Amino acid sequence: MTDILGRVRNAVRGDQRIDPDRLVERLTAIDRFITVVDGQLPDERLVPAHTLVERAGTRLSLSGAHTVVALAGATGSGKSSLFNSLARFEMSPVGVRRPTTGVTHACVWGPLDGATRLLDWVGVLPRHRFVRESALDGTDEAALHGLVLLDLPDFDSVERSHRSEVDRLLGLVDLVVWVVDPQKYADRVLHRSYLREFRRHQDVTVVVLNQADRLPGAELPRVLADLRRLLDADQLSKIPVLATSALRDAGTAPLRSALEQTVAERQAALRRLSADVDEVVDGLSDLIGSARADVDVDRPTMRRLIDALAGAAGVPAVAEATEHAYRHRAVAATGWPLARGWRRLRPDPLRRLHLAGATGHGPAGTPALEDGLGGDRPAPAATSVPEPTAAQLAAVGLAVRAVADRAGTGLPAAWSTAVTAAARSRMTDLPDALDRAVATTDLGVDRRPVWWRFVNAVQWLVTVAAGFGLAWLLLGYAVRALGLPRLEYPMVGLTPLPTVLLLGGLLLGVLMAVLVRPVIRWAARRARWRAEGRMHDAVAEAAQGYVIVPVREVLRSYADARSALAAADSPH
Repeated sequence: MTDILGRVRNAVRGDQRIDPDRLVERLTAIDRFITVVDGQLPDERLVPAHTLVERAGTRLSLSGAHTVVALAGATGSGKSSLFNSLARFEMSPVGVRRPTTGVTHACVWGPLDGATRLLDWVGVLPRHRFVRESALDGTDEAALHGLVLLDLPDFDSVERSHRSEVDRLLGLVDLVVWVVDPQKYADRVLHRSYLREFRRHQDVTVVVLNQADRLPGAELPRVLADLRRLLDADQLSKIPVLATSALRDAGTAPLRSALEQTVAERQAALRRLSADVDEVVDGLSDLIGSARADVDVDRPTMRRLIDALAGAAGVPAVAEATEHAYRHRAVAATGWPLARGWRRLRPDPLRRLHLAGATGHGPAGTPALEDGLGGDRPAPAATSVPEPTAAQLAAVGLAVRAVADRAGTGLPAAWSTAVTAAARSRMTDLPDALDRAVATTDLGVDRRPVWWRFVNAVQWLVTVAAGFGLAWLLLGYAVRALGLPRLEYPMVGLTPLPTVLLLGGLLLGVLMAVLVRPVIRWAARRARWRAEGRMHDAVAEAAQGYVIVPVREVLRSYADARSALAAADSPH
């Protein structure tokens, strides 16, 4: 008997006491985990965690001076008789028909007021509550003050509601005493559906072989040994096994001693919740795995995404139009002034794309639009950039998938799915974002370079000289036609100065226009590269806001969830 009581004491007390502050930290970590993964993981996987946080918060806010113990068992196991024997009063009806116990009865040792809210939460009706406040029949019940003993319905009842009530209460009580009888202690339903589910709750579980008085003295040790073997096979080696009989007080002494020890320790509720946390953490561990939390998108994958988005945004077409527009405007600014008129009749390539005023500022009075990174950009009018082809759209889809695959490398399946969903979460907004990115990019063609102004000044100078020479020659012709004295022209060698001015101005203008053409082509190519680079930067910004940022939010959530679960994992 001493050895049995020692095992009971060690099982009930456990190796270490549960620190309430540490338990609250673990529960807080579980709550933080739920918050972090909200919207990232399937809701059905988080139901146990939600239930635990809500139930633990309620239980810890209720009476800490009471320990709720449930007597659970099958029909005919003698639960109600054991309940009455422990209470030393006829409280729970003992029947001979199946089911015997249909509702939960409660006995409170000590004042009922302190346990009222606790019983309300557990769900025991007031008419089924009993109190042991004084020593009845000359017995002393002080050692059990603070005990709330429940007699549960039979878990194998033919009434489905009874089993549902048992399942509900088993999730609320602090300690469970499984009552079995010599005939059905090996019941498969009991072991498979209940006892094995309490593998993490062995510190708050006791199994009693009731009705031990029905066994001959030589048979009791053998039955207890066989029950012990079954529990060990269920990996429940820490659960103590007691023999009880409701016929006399001595028959309940081992169980009463265990209950007194539990009440004195006031650790059962904390141990139960700590085991619940262990169970929830274990159930969530496969959602976290052991992947690194700092996985990010590498440069080649990012470059592939930007190139694909740039193609879909029409960057090559706009870059080509920028080169043509530069040449168009440069020729108009530096060409022979007498030939510029016909150049202005040709449409500007950027104007045809509604990008002629793209200087990084939207039209006045346009509303601001979100840029995907938390800032605002002016909303220009829609461009006329060609719609992306099917091949370009496919390239974008593949690039986004590559980003998700790279970022989700090594992550558990649920998080990999969340990364993929995040990468595609703003795809419907991406075309408008890319159009805005191109439309608001300063293409660098609205500014007139200094050398344009110099060449333009020279062109106008030689043109004025040619015009002056022509006017001078016409004046001399008019004088001769009127019969007036002939004008004497200054000579440049053998050629009159007006003729030199006229022909020299015309030839120099044409020559200069021809000479600056290679310079214009070189500068136009530079303008194209510069505009293409700026548009790529704008597209990269859109890619960050609409693809990379959502992905990184999921990766950050994964890292936070992993940290929270690690904080909830260790009980010490």
